[in-house]
Amino acid sequence: MRRFGAVAACATATMVCGPAIGGCAVEDDSSTPAPKKGTPTTEQQQAEGQGEEPQSGRPEASGREREDLASFEIDDRSQAGFENIWVTRTITNRSSEKSNYTWEWEAVGPDGKRLYNSTELATDVQPGQTATGESPTTLKTSGVTVNITEFDRSKAW
Repeated sequence: MRRFGAVAACATATMVCGPAIGGCAVEDDSSTPAPKKGTPTTEQQQAEGQGEEPQSGRPEASGREREDLASFEIDDRSQAGFENIWVTRTITNRSSEKSNYTWEWEAVGPDGKRLYNSTELATDVQPGQTATGESPTTLKTSGVTVNITEFDRSKAW
């Protein structure tokens, strides 16, 4: 009986304190559309005079990491009445360091309602290397807009 009381006390504390702690985080509600195939590369933009100077020994300037995500698209593989919708990705590491990438994304319907969200991961991408991948979703339609809500590149060890 004493064990049940301890479990109940912990559950109550979690229910009371969890939302209070979670409310302390500052969240950026902005998102950017996912890139489509054919997005200009950093080299093309620099050739056009739009590039920035390198910082911290990295070829891309701060805030330009997002351009490493060359494409991120919905791939509808549905057939015979069964939904089978995947997301496909292409990452090109334009830095001078082996890198790991994580990004959060959302699928938004035509009415503006978020239908799905997830986190993707690409690890140990060598400098200059292009890595591709795919992940299944539970989406029921491919007629959505894909937005990247957060993107991060970090040095892989």
